[in-house]
Amino acid sequence: MARSTAHTFEESVRQMTPVTAPRDQRERVAALLELLTHVDESPHEPAAYKLVSPSGEVIDLPESVFLLLERIIEVLASGDAITVVPVGKELTTQQAANILNVSRQYLVRLLDDGRIPFRKTGTHRRVRMEDLLAYKRQRDRDRIASLDDLSQLSQDFDGYDEIPGEG
Repeated sequence: MARSTAHTFEESVRQMTPVTAPRDQRERVAALLELLTHVDESPHEPAAYKLVSPSGEVIDLPESVFLLLERIIEVLASGDAITVVPVGKELTTQQAANILNVSRQYLVRLLDDGRIPFRKTGTHRRVRMEDLLAYKRQRDRDRIASLDDLSQLSQDFDGYDEIPGEG
């Protein structure tokens, strides 16, 4: 069973689908984050990060890799999913849809409507990660602005009653 879980986990990482810490691992991920927040850096000596393999082999870890791992652990400990993708990477429509958490058909409609740039290789569409992330940031900004507008409209038209016992 553990073998198939590890295999499924590895496949999801390789396919760039969002990964989250399984329930049975969340406590250990939180403990790891707690440990990392207490890493004591001496101002006189640069920190030395090391990775120990299951066989006991110790490997020096570059600080950039450590910082990336620290960020990944932070996201997983909060219960969120994470996807690690090279920034210059071109994505398939399914990979892009997974990152946006939408159906592939909906993503293709966004592409065809010109909302996200793409290129075709034969009959296949490819989306640059930078373009997808730019669309996602704009979509998130638009959603927040719409929610702010709705909230303001509701307040303007006395949409919120006073809470009984207060006021």
